[in-house]
Amino acid sequence: MELNRKNMKMIRQIILFIAMLIVIIWKYEAALSILRFILSLLFPFLLGGAIAFILNVPMGFFQRHLFPEEKTKKSKVLKKLAKPLSIVIVLILMLLILGVVILVVIPQLAQTFTKLGSTISKWIPQVQEVITSRFGENKQIIDFIDQLDVDWGDITNKAAAYLNEGVNAIFDSTFKIVSGIMSGITSFFIALIFSIYILLQKEKLGLQGKKLLYAFIKKERADQVVGIFSLSYKTFSSFLTGQCLEAVILGTMFFITMTILRLPYALLVSLLIAIMALIPIFGAFIGLAIGSFLIVMVNPMQALIFIIMFFVLQQIEGNLIYPHVVGNSVGLPSIWVLMAVTLGGNLMGVLGMLLFIPLMSILYTILRGAVNERLRKKALTIKDFK
Repeated sequence: MELNRKNMKMIRQIILFIAMLIVIIWKYEAALSILRFILSLLFPFLLGGAIAFILNVPMGFFQRHLFPEEKTKKSKVLKKLAKPLSIVIVLILMLLILGVVILVVIPQLAQTFTKLGSTISKWIPQVQEVITSRFGENKQIIDFIDQLDVDWGDITNKAAAYLNEGVNAIFDSTFKIVSGIMSGITSFFIALIFSIYILLQKEKLGLQGKKLLYAFIKKERADQVVGIFSLSYKTFSSFLTGQCLEAVILGTMFFITMTILRLPYALLVSLLIAIMALIPIFGAFIGLAIGSFLIVMVNPMQALIFIIMFFVLQQIEGNLIYPHVVGNSVGLPSIWVLMAVTLGGNLMGVLGMLLFIPLMSILYTILRGAVNERLRKKALTIKDFK
């Protein structure tokens, strides 16, 4: 290899990279602490970027439909107010959803768990009586059933004692808890304000980012990076919009059907299924399990009706609604969706399930484009592989 200026620069970069890698491996604890410190400093801004990305989807919807280009071209005032008004509408909508959760869902949930204790205490003797009548000849089973005695008063007293200990522990470390809460609230408000600034100046920030990218990277590479960012935004926004809309439709269907059939916990179970439906593949079945458990405590026959209703609505939703609402917006075959959900769930839990589908879709689209481009250059077609 000729030792010209270009090669010498590349060698220096490789040596510097290897030296940094050795230092990081040697002092990995210090490197991790530095990384955690940097992330803690940047956390409000990273959170603000995530909030801005999520809020940009409904903001764009309101901006397109309430302030179309035909109106904004005619009025300069309306053009200036389009973004701020769209952001205000989105924030008001978020506050309304939060208000519904605080004023409706939480009291309903508390009432449900209050009733659940008394329901279980009444339900257990009935189960014991049924098992005794069916398995009266089996002494071991009867002895085991007779030993099942749930004392809800004792459970309540233990829970109160545990809560009292927890409260005392909380008072012992009041300063740490208050400072932690205040720090979290401060970080959230900084992130929210930062996200609003991003949304108000997103075109300007996008232009500055492109200028910075093209200034320091070759045009071909910069074009690829811009294409990946564009694909990522399109995929994530389509997935987010489709999943949220599909969850709202599914929850509404369950609420109407359960109300008509007079099944208990209609509002709570419908909201639970709507939230769980955001988790692809497995989410709705988690809602089925929890909803069935709540209803079976009231009436086992109604629980059976709920299970039948669930699978009927799932078929309607999966075959008619989902293809039209979400469709192929993610552009990922079902086998890779299953892999993305499994990997994401194992690595990051529920958040990973939501993130890994669009991430897998982006990687799948990029790989498919690269493969097709290489095959095109080699003059190969599908017929050559049959």
